Amino acid sequence: MYVEETIKKYENYINPAQAKLFRFMGLASIEASASGYTITDSEGVEFIDCLGGYGMFALGHKHPKVVAAVEKELHNMPMCGKVLFNRPAADLAEKLAEITPGDLKYSFFVNSGTEAVEGCLKIARLATKRTKFIATTNAFHGKTFGSLSATGRDLYRDPFKPLLEGFTHVPFGDIEALEKVIDQDTAGVIVEPIQGEGGIIVPPEGYLNAVQELCRKNGALFIADEVQTGIGRTGKWFGVDHEGVEPDLMAVAKALGGGVMPIGAILGTEKAWQGLIEAPFLHTSTFGGGQMACAAGVATLKAIEEENLLDKCHEIGNYFKQGLEAIAKDYPNVISEVRGKGMMLGIELTKEGAGGMLMSLMISQHIIVAYTLNNPKVIRIEPPLVMPKEIVDKVLIALRNSIKEVSSAIEDL
Repeated sequence: MYVEETIKKYENYINPAQAKLFRFMGLASIEASASGYTITDSEGVEFIDCLGGYGMFALGHKHPKVVAAVEKELHNMPMCGKVLFNRPAADLAEKLAEITPGDLKYSFFVNSGTEAVEGCLKIARLATKRTKFIATTNAFHGKTFGSLSATGRDLYRDPFKPLLEGFTHVPFGDIEALEKVIDQDTAGVIVEPIQGEGGIIVPPEGYLNAVQELCRKNGALFIADEVQTGIGRTGKWFGVDHEGVEPDLMAVAKALGGGVMPIGAILGTEKAWQGLIEAPFLHTSTFGGGQMACAAGVATLKAIEEENLLDKCHEIGNYFKQGLEAIAKDYPNVISEVRGKGMMLGIELTKEGAGGMLMSLMISQHIIVAYTLNNPKVIRIEPPLVMPKEIVDKVLIALRNSIKEVSSAIEDL
């Protein structure tokens, strides 16, 4: 009764199409509690979370260190008054300056990834006095107007046109295409170190360094969208760290709040930040930088260090990927490629219809996965970094069984 009442409320007051899709995919359960890498529904059924809130739950669900930090601020001062100094915000900004690459120094705190991208675009305009931006096809940067203008997927863009002017899209990973369009009027080039919603697309080695070089040559700012790749997801603090590049601006969110609080951050070098230094109230946020959110961020970064999760992510991620590749080798009619880094992995299927089928089969075995927004043929694997090897083995067994079933049915898809 409780489940049906909840679904009915979704149908009546949230979105009937969403409720119908959830039912169709076998998701007619009500999440009731969560801990670590598991989600428990209202009937007491446990699900292994291999989606990780689309990258949000790097520390898993309800990490005790993050919960304790948030509880402390809840009883002190939950939200900042905006007129006095805020110690959790100062501590988080200092820590981010310590772990981010190059000369990234200043932080502005927001509530989401799309807000972080919006801020990067505004700051790039302010710093360069230019209005042109270059993004990549199939990119995903968010769904507010500025972020959507950078997003490279017409499915999400077309219903809201006209979007912001001045955005050009080039193929991801194609440095020659970028070289043809970047010029002295370009304010910034925004790229994901690995395209997440685009299908877990890893660029050719050296691509990010080449993007940085072209930006420096033309006086444009290199903007790294680390909303999904950042905070340890790929086995390093940030996706750009794999090539040692040094962005001028960086957008961070998702995992920064430890899966407990929503928080994002815009990070910039002193040069990129100059416009805001001269006029600090050109960009503001009522809720951004609240004590509970910033305390969650500090606790998250400390927990990743104290629990050695960057190395664990690299180790377990490689183990997971090798297991996926072994399955792909046995079922080439179902899986065309496995790719990714750390605990950000993608399984590209040979047929689009196979994605929904595989997702449903995994959910029926109480393992949560989903396909990427821009490419339904790609099943994403983004579990908490705290997932142990024995649980990975359990997931791989379930996945192999599901792929075998898809293989039998795939000719009819």
